[in-house]
Amino acid sequence: MVKTCIQDIDCSGQHYRKICSIDTEIIENPTTPLIHRMSRFWLINKGTGVLKLQDREYNLCPGTIVSILPWQISDIVQVDSPLQFFLLVYYFDTVNVLIKSSCNGDTGSLTPIEFMDSCPVVHCGQEDYLQIREIFEQLLREINMMPMMSSTMEPLYHSLFLKNKLVELIVRFQRIGVQNHNYCPIRSDIQKSDILHYMYNHLSRKLTLEELSRIFYMSESSISLYITQTTGLSFFNLLHEMRIGKTIDFLLHTNFTMEELAEILGFADSSHFCKVFAARTGMKANDFRKTYQNIQELCNIEITRDAYGVVSYIYRNYNRKLTPKETAGRFHITIRELNILLLHLVEKNFSDFLNFIRVNRASELLKNTEKGITEIAIDVGYNNAKTLTRNFLRFRTITPGAFRQHVELQEDSLQT
Repeated sequence: MVKTCIQDIDCSGQHYRKICSIDTEIIENPTTPLIHRMSRFWLINKGTGVLKLQDREYNLCPGTIVSILPWQISDIVQVDSPLQFFLLVYYFDTVNVLIKSSCNGDTGSLTPIEFMDSCPVVHCGQEDYLQIREIFEQLLREINMMPMMSSTMEPLYHSLFLKNKLVELIVRFQRIGVQNHNYCPIRSDIQKSDILHYMYNHLSRKLTLEELSRIFYMSESSISLYITQTTGLSFFNLLHEMRIGKTIDFLLHTNFTMEELAEILGFADSSHFCKVFAARTGMKANDFRKTYQNIQELCNIEITRDAYGVVSYIYRNYNRKLTPKETAGRFHITIRELNILLLHLVEKNFSDFLNFIRVNRASELLKNTEKGITEIAIDVGYNNAKTLTRNFLRFRTITPGAFRQHVELQEDSLQT
């Protein structure tokens, strides 16, 4: 099995300040498989062929729109006549936050990633095709205008225009899919290639090969071998690579310390986090933040920053008697919106994220102090030791007392 190439992390070399890039491409011959770090849309204008996406084949013809999500694998396996298409590369996480933060209490939960995963290819009629093509052309014109902008307000307008058009494109894509009955909310066929995309969607969890084995009905050794043969990376190194994209968003839009980011994003500690980030991007995390966060200040990203502000508020006030109602009210959003934002950013709802932080803090106190379990429970925001124990079992699969004994045994063995 030949290693599959992995796409670069930025938008076609335009770097982190750019939310998207757009170009036209022509494919005359079958391609080799490519793992995509970045989301992308194709709009086929001419030609016919066959696309293999996540080991499923789709016919391509004029008017076809293709959506490729992070860590999916694509391959043009057949070209009947040269394919000419628009290629739009964009940061999915940024647009996803905008869509989810637009939800209100009167609407259902919008889950674009689920739809686009189940319905990655739609075929447009002539009217829909012309409307979609106009969005691509508007994006292309706007991006080409950027070097000529001189007004201090222009970066704000430019960023807002691009984000609105990307949201419009995703909404139209989903509408066409529903109207054409392409959408299948529950897909029964699970492919090996879905492993990478599943990992990306669950990065904040402590993913294990055992969990993947249960979901994909493969042995742990088979999954490990597939990941290594496909990407050239081990299971854990691949997780680190995937977390870099999430890391960039947090560095740009929050003021979390390196220690806090390491915990939220699932790294072992801040040293490990900084080492992985520098190895992948060629910059220290703090230097990256200083360089690119200033640039982002020019492009008003209030919605995104507010979303990360919710995470920051819970993280830093975990030992208070926080409630969903009080937290949502502080940010002038509904409880539903609060949970949507948290599910997107940290893949946990309000209750799970708060308990996750409290259990982590309790673990530190169990390791580094001689406080009793009841005292620790109160210190981290619980009313009693019973509640701490229940949540500790949920997140650590061990009681606080057994955890402390395990730590003490480890320390004794190191001393001897």
